[in-house]
Amino acid sequence: LISFCREKEIDFVVVGPEAPLTGGLVDKLAGEGIKAFGPAREAAQLEASKGYVKDLCADYNIPTAAYQRFMDPEPAKTFLRTLTSPYVIKADGLAAGKGVIIAETLDQAEEAIDAMLDGQFGEAGEELVIEEFLHGEEASFFVLVDGETALPLATAQDHKRAFDGDTGPNTGGMGAYSPAPVMTPALCDQVMDEIITPTVRAMAERGTPYCGVLYAGLMITKDGPKLIEYNVRFGDPECQVLMARLMSDIVPLLMATCDGTLKDQVVQWQDDPALTVVLAAEGYPGSYEKGTLIKNLAEASSDDKVTVFHAGTKRDGTNLYANGGRVLNVTALGSNITEARQRAYAAVDLIDWPEGFCRRDIGWRAIEREQQ
Repeated sequence: LISFCREKEIDFVVVGPEAPLTGGLVDKLAGEGIKAFGPAREAAQLEASKGYVKDLCADYNIPTAAYQRFMDPEPAKTFLRTLTSPYVIKADGLAAGKGVIIAETLDQAEEAIDAMLDGQFGEAGEELVIEEFLHGEEASFFVLVDGETALPLATAQDHKRAFDGDTGPNTGGMGAYSPAPVMTPALCDQVMDEIITPTVRAMAERGTPYCGVLYAGLMITKDGPKLIEYNVRFGDPECQVLMARLMSDIVPLLMATCDGTLKDQVVQWQDDPALTVVLAAEGYPGSYEKGTLIKNLAEASSDDKVTVFHAGTKRDGTNLYANGGRVLNVTALGSNITEARQRAYAAVDLIDWPEGFCRRDIGWRAIEREQQ
């Protein structure tokens, strides 16, 4: 990558996925004098290790679920019996969004512990975190951080389960919308005061200042917002709905994050919400077929309030083929979530891809609110 940057005279790199961030790509680019957006390797521990985040929360009084960390199954199972169902078992490391098991019964939870510590997620599962199940509504909260200043961006909600009704296995995300209706201005202020600002201060005090986008996964409980986990990236499919709503130019914001000048920046957003529907290959998140033909994308994208983002595709001449699990993100703006969803699904229905599938209920919680 460094050679590529030299050859192409690239002087600013935006690192998207978590693996190269936690692998230290930003550190290596910076060491070569190439400006890069994203946290350094040590700061990326906020996503690379769930145990690291939980310990940081404990040290700095950041609200989160009660937890313990384990490397051996028997102590883990003993702790499990002090909790009530459902049970939350997490691989400590990166598992492509699939390392969280929510078990309804004690037997299922114990099986998950055995499988995880027996190598189900490779090195990511050599240690695990068990925590109490938080009841409430999930939301995602995004900020840019330049080491000192945290600039709030927007909120979103995603749908992790593969199938309608929030059923089926966890995935990398089957759809999202922004803003999250549950996140009132007062709640956003509370999240900044109680979760984001203490985290930014903690990272600076530890000598690992955080620079990049910080994505807080929250549970809005009866006791207020609590941190579920951090991601050190914009997220997929959350990024798609954020970019659909963002009126400001993203590049100066990213560069200001690197330069430490976020305090001088103002971000403008469209009032209209955005909703995205993920089209995935049949079988995802399990095994799926690659190389199936996708047609009619031009017509699906003809509405100027619709954008079809490519996630797992490849071109061969004029033909477009699926080349991944989550393949397309059909994203639409609307005057409300209901209208954005209608527009997104109208575009989905124009796409000719028999080997693909999607959830048909993205945005259901927000739409219920709009109908009340």
